[in-house]
Amino acid sequence: MIKINIRKRLESLLEQMHRKGIDLYVIPMNDYHGSEYIGEYFKCVSYFSGFTGSAGTLVLTQKECCLFTDGRYFLQAGKQLEGTGIRLQKMGQPSVPSIQDYIVSYLSSGKTEHADEKEAVIGFDGRLVSASFVKKIEDAWKKTSCAINGQCSLRICSDIDLAGQIWESDEENKRPPLSGEPVWVLPTKYTGKDTVQKLSQIREEMKRRHADVLILTTLDDIAWVLNLRGRDIAYNPVFLSYMIITKKKAYVYMRNSSPQIRDYLGSVTVMCKEYDRFYDDLSQIKEGKSVWVDDSSASYAIVNRIPAGCRRVKKPQPVLLMKAVKNPVEIEHEKLAHRKDAVAVTKLLYWLKTRICTGMENTTELGVAQKLEKLRKRQEHYLGQSFAPIVAYGGHGAIVHYEPKKETDVLIRPDNFLLLDTGGHYLEGTTDITRTVAMGPLSKEQKTHYTAVLQGNLRLADACFKHGMTGVNLDYIAREPLYRLGLDYRHGTGHGVGYLLNVHEGPNAFRQRAAAGDAVFEEGMITSDEPGVYLEEQYGIRLENLILCQKASESEYGTFLRFVHLTLVPFDREAIDPAQMSAHDIALLNSYHEEVYRQISPYLTSEEKEWLRQETRPI
Repeated sequence: MIKINIRKRLESLLEQMHRKGIDLYVIPMNDYHGSEYIGEYFKCVSYFSGFTGSAGTLVLTQKECCLFTDGRYFLQAGKQLEGTGIRLQKMGQPSVPSIQDYIVSYLSSGKTEHADEKEAVIGFDGRLVSASFVKKIEDAWKKTSCAINGQCSLRICSDIDLAGQIWESDEENKRPPLSGEPVWVLPTKYTGKDTVQKLSQIREEMKRRHADVLILTTLDDIAWVLNLRGRDIAYNPVFLSYMIITKKKAYVYMRNSSPQIRDYLGSVTVMCKEYDRFYDDLSQIKEGKSVWVDDSSASYAIVNRIPAGCRRVKKPQPVLLMKAVKNPVEIEHEKLAHRKDAVAVTKLLYWLKTRICTGMENTTELGVAQKLEKLRKRQEHYLGQSFAPIVAYGGHGAIVHYEPKKETDVLIRPDNFLLLDTGGHYLEGTTDITRTVAMGPLSKEQKTHYTAVLQGNLRLADACFKHGMTGVNLDYIAREPLYRLGLDYRHGTGHGVGYLLNVHEGPNAFRQRAAAGDAVFEEGMITSDEPGVYLEEQYGIRLENLILCQKASESEYGTFLRFVHLTLVPFDREAIDPAQMSAHDIALLNSYHEEVYRQISPYLTSEEKEWLRQETRPI
């Protein structure tokens, strides 16, 4: 029935495209703010395809419908698209075009419904597509022969939300309302800086860039500036909002603002306005002003609303880097948050090893997730999960972003691997940790794979490097042990993490290929370190710690940096093959385990403490 509904929805959209003269329509997995994770109101991709991952773009033509997604979701998307008629486009794979190349190739092929009209028409909701995405399409179009020879022009139809209108009219599957949850203040004792200080820092950057107006559209950036938190997106403590900052004034446009929040904003020199007034105020910016807006995150609709007479500052907006570099107050609190989280996760591992692996109790993937949530709730200042927990037994572990549900939940048996990728929000910060647990005897191959992943994790965390490097320079360290086995993984090795904000935060990251906006590592950045191995329908292995960038030394050659572990949870001794490890690898593991026991054991029962002592004893 679900597959039938999806086909009917796509047919309705095709009919509306035909009526509007649109040859190709794009539905991005996006909200009005370029968020990685989105509220229920914005899940049009899921409504029209059945795909529930967090990254995907639907492209619909009269010939076919394609879903573009990345390597994290190849297996999941393949299963969820079965029977829908939608073709999966595996981004980054040989012979698979980029979304922009696919769009331009189709529109310039002469095979569109309106090919004889000398005009190719692309449609999308301009509020949901970034300005930079559209710019790439326009640039690629200019290089086509039909554009060069004047045979056909490209017309962009961005002011009609066809997909949203169809969903709104669906009486059986009502579209959820646009969220507007309560907002609350995060005190300065946790943030280290108040909003007045942050605005002053922002205005210094505006002055340096000769900008009169700064437009902020990204939700975690706005939450950081204002020291406010909300819950308009599941797991991300943010709220739907826009912000306009000038040399002397600051305005925030919010969906929900109580009298207390308005009073607070007034005390930090910020004026609060209705969310829906943002576009009107944007169009009222005086011509001749210099406007700073980031095309990579701001929507096409926002950029087009800026008066034509304004000068544009086309640079990454300044809050991104300010937010990524944690101040001393934030760092000390993050250490506390990770200690609390480690206590909860270590207690879970003890329970798994002594009760589930031994057969004394039975549980399922969902049972493990519920158990860990109970343990985290015992920790002071715990606020909730930082993302949907990944608890994946056996073959489910090979699905990188698998999320257990009632229809997929399985009993955990005393064999194979159990992959646990979870995290929490505390007043003191945000955590993200992955451990892979041996639930029973392992094969030689399983131990070989686990040990290679462990080597990559430890070696990357041990890196010492010169200031000026990005994660592209360092990513190889984590993958090299796997390369020797002819293995790799189809996701980045690490991402930045916010302070009681989004668990995925730019601009710092570890990845194989350079990307726009890659940041040089700075002291105070927190990044995940998470290599992995995934064997389809067999098992998955991923080991993830959060690591903090610190200064190592300084010499005539410059400043050198290193990482220290924030995550303090033991690795699984039963899965390690010491013969595969170098003496340095073993020293790194023993040193890490020594620190885990020192910091975590005081918070455990006598039985748990003894178990941890055995788990962390030197190899």
